[in-house]
Amino acid sequence: MKKLVSLLMALTLVLCCVCGVSAEDKKQYKIGIVLMIENGAFVDMKNGVIKGLNDLGYVEGDNLTIDYQCAQGDATNLQTICQNMDDGSYDLVVTVATPPTQAFVGLESKTPNVFCSVAAPVVAGVMSALDTPDMNATGTSNAIPAGDIIGLGLQITPDVKTFGLVYSTSEVNAVNAMNNAKAFLTENGYKFIEKTVANSGEVQTATQAVLEQGADVLFVANDSVVQAAVDILAELCTEAGVPTYCCSATTVKSGCLATLAMSDEYIGIVTAGIAAQVLSGTPVADIPAIVVPADIVSVNSDTLAALGLTLPESVLAMGEVQYLKAE
Repeated sequence: MKKLVSLLMALTLVLCCVCGVSAEDKKQYKIGIVLMIENGAFVDMKNGVIKGLNDLGYVEGDNLTIDYQCAQGDATNLQTICQNMDDGSYDLVVTVATPPTQAFVGLESKTPNVFCSVAAPVVAGVMSALDTPDMNATGTSNAIPAGDIIGLGLQITPDVKTFGLVYSTSEVNAVNAMNNAKAFLTENGYKFIEKTVANSGEVQTATQAVLEQGADVLFVANDSVVQAAVDILAELCTEAGVPTYCCSATTVKSGCLATLAMSDEYIGIVTAGIAAQVLSGTPVADIPAIVVPADIVSVNSDTLAALGLTLPESVLAMGEVQYLKAE
């Protein structure tokens, strides 16, 4: 409830500050949008940003030019894209998720940065505090409630004992989520086996290793490296009768069993509200970051059936439940 109240207060601030583009405003705006990789979640977030800006009167082809670029998972490409957008011709740059945000903020650019879905902005080093942006960057955070997600999993499959943790150490959001997961598991007396991967090609081997070592449930971090091969991870686990819990509805669609999630398009729309404040002249330092809570239970219906499970009443009573499957 506290998270919901905080979000409503933040959104109220956005709505009070953003009136959209007036009929007299003939200015042409130019923004950049940067993705590290085009997975389903990030594309939905990007589309949400564009939709939100359109709704506020910033329309591509009319008064808005959008330079959308994706690094295709390559860190060198990402750095080049960010450097090219730091040429003074952009009104702001929107970065989706943690790596692009770190790359752009690291340039110490005079161009404002509005980030979308950075799980831990302070830990990532893109601001010193959520309420007081101080690096010419602000935006939305999808703080991963690792303990809540694991708690959801324990309601669905209460007899599990040992968790397998698979993640990439190259993304601070994944490391932060896993540190929180390990703290929760330790505090509640559960064992865990962790395997880290340097690239998506190692996900299959890491998954097989934690299964062979006795993991009877997996928890997967929300990072692009694992996401690129999460369908393989989910298939191996489901075949072994092992449930998988994750941090994104997109990962659920890829085969993992369940998560607590948010609408990826919605967090993009909230981000657009912040971007519109910047375009209307509000200093970045005056726009606190917004933490968008995860409040939707997302379940893969095919995986649920394959594991022979049903959702308990305690989960159904939590609120909105969405059933997903691969398209």
